[in-house]
Order: sequence, then C-alpha cells, then structure tokens
Amino acid sequence: MTITMRSYGFTWIDPDGTPRASAVAYDEVSADRRRAELEKGGATDIERVAVKPGELPTLRR
Repeated sequence: MTITMRSYGFTWIDPDGTPRASAVAYDEVSADRRRAELEKGGATDIERVAVKPGELPTLRR
C-alpha cells in the first residue's frame, strides 16, 4: 500500500485588494487551518490549489 501525501497552496485577495499566493505548501490539515486564518483575516476569492513537491501556486492577477 502506497500513501501519497498531497500538498496545497493558496491564492487569495487581501482585504485591500492585493492578490496573494502562498509562499509555502501545506498538508491537508494545515491547509484547512490556513484557509480559516485567511477567512478570519478578511481575505476573499480564496482558492486552494494542489501543488507538486517544490511547486507553489501562481499568483493570479
């Protein structure tokens, strides 16, 4: 049995309108926590993106 760890990053819009992208990758549990932090901080248009090892999400414009 092979267990594959999935990694995620985020793109979002800050409350001031600035587009942002994660500078780190998160496992599933940490990604859930990060989404909650972003929502609490007023971020909008939050998108969780599956990433490969060594890869980060691309900033949306």
